[in-house]
This record gives sequence, structure tokens and C-alpha cells, in this order.
Amino acid sequence: MLVLGLTTSTPQIGVALGDQSGLRAGWATVRGRHHAELITPAITDVCAAAGVAEREIGVVAVDTGPGLFTGLRVGVATAKAFAFALGIPVITESSLDLLAFGYRYVSRRVTATIDARRSELFVASYVAVPGGMQRVSEPHTATADELAAELQADGVPHLLVGNGAQRYAEAFAGNDRVEIADAAFPLASALVNLAHARAMREDWIRPEDVECTYLREPDAAINWETRGGRVGADGSTVE
Repeated sequence: MLVLGLTTSTPQIGVALGDQSGLRAGWATVRGRHHAELITPAITDVCAAAGVAEREIGVVAVDTGPGLFTGLRVGVATAKAFAFALGIPVITESSLDLLAFGYRYVSRRVTATIDARRSELFVASYVAVPGGMQRVSEPHTATADELAAELQADGVPHLLVGNGAQRYAEAFAGNDRVEIADAAFPLASALVNLAHARAMREDWIRPEDVECTYLREPDAAINWETRGGRVGADGSTVE
């Protein structure tokens, strides 16, 4: 089954296509806040590079967060649009799970981090198990200093992955049991790998059931509230 994978939860936008034979084509770029204008042309280019028509795609996979609010909405909206247009289901994956998946062969405990801005990180920890990674802490927000204190108290070797750890690397410099990996973003190729195994089990959902995992309100809503406004039930701001 041909899987289209979309990752938009961080500054990096990723698109990949793969099936039982492996990755067919992939593309990624870091272009600030240009997710909406780049994602659809990238899908067209990746399909062309793989030599397949969009109608051949059997399932769309998308990372649903936590991550950047606007990026998540763009990715989920695009995944839903393709799924509805092609009449195919959707597979969702946590962006933190995707980060950790690339380190399923390491012996250290893996802590995935995504820069949440406002001096915070989105965080979850994992241990390697046969066939993948097992989450040992639920996704949550923490400052770099709070996470550094958690790791210091934990007392076991950790590998930190993601752009959150890289941005606040100085907070972990005093712990010799903590190593920071080079990889910064969730990969669309990892998403395709994970999603294909689930697609073979028909472990998918309808496009209308796809939701983002935010963990906190969007920055725009928080900033508006600090100026005396309030946020409506639909996420809009009103005075």
C-alpha cells in the first residue's frame, strides 16, 4: 500500500511516499512560516519523483503534534483534504513519537523535545523495545530548566533529540549523563515507515476524526488575553 506522509509540526516541512518496498521519494525544507504555500506543491513534486499518480495513494499519514500551532493546522487540513478527495483513510502519529523512533536502537533512554517557544519545550521520554519505542512519560510542556532538573533526578543516561534540546543545550551542559543528538525535526520518512505497518493492520481513522494535539493554547490567543481580550469557543478573539 502506498503511504503519503506529511510532517508540519516544526519549522521543517516534510513530505514522503513509501510502500512495502521502502521509501519511494521524499522532500524536506525549513522555510519559516511558509507551510501553507509549500506543502501542496511539495506533494505534487514528490509524487512526480516517485513516478506515481496521486490516485494511487492508499492512505495519508500526518503528525498531529504537539508542535507549532499554525504548522499543525496546515498539515492536518492538507491531510484531510487529500483523504476526502481520494476517498482514503488517515493515520496519525505524535510528532514526539516520530522523533524518538529514529533512535530505537540506542541503549539510553530517549527524551524527545520540540521547541514550544515562550521558553518552553514539548517533551516525552521513551525506551527501546523490540520493534520500536515505548513511551514512558506522556507528552507535556516544561521549561529547559525543569527538564534538566527532571533528568538530573532521574539518574539514568539520556539522549535528548529534537530542536528543543538543541535550542536550550546550555541548560543540560552540567549533566554528564545527558547527550544531545544532532537530529532536530520529525522525519516524514519515519512517519511513512510507522504508518505503513499500521496500514497493513488497517489501523487508521476517518479524515473527519483527525485532531491536533496542542498541549496548550495558541500563542495568539494567549497574547490577546494578556491585552484584555478573551478567546471565543471557536478559538476566535473577541472584546
